[in-house]
Amino acid sequence: MKFSEAVKPISYLKTHASEVIRNVSENQETLIITHNGEAKVILQDVKVYEKTQESIALLKILALSGKELKKGNYKTLNKSFENVRSRINKFKQGQSEIQS
Repeated sequence: MKFSEAVKPISYLKTHASEVIRNVSENQETLIITHNGEAKVILQDVKVYEKTQESIALLKILALSGKELKKGNYKTLNKSFENVRSRINKFKQGQSEIQS
């Protein structure tokens, strides 16, 4: 849906609340509600909102990763696997000592 078609005054929301909520939910639409001619709130399906929040979180992680990469704060893939193997071996050794 185009945002130009998704703008409704608060009076419309008041008189058509059930219909608006049903349409937003079923069609996963976003609706902009105006008050005194100004956009004030956005009415959005909860699933769309959750997807948006997840996308924002992933973008933040990517941005932070990019900064760390530029600073040189990273391990090579081989080094990472070496660390994992070392931890597994230490865990296995600890388990065998407990069983002895």
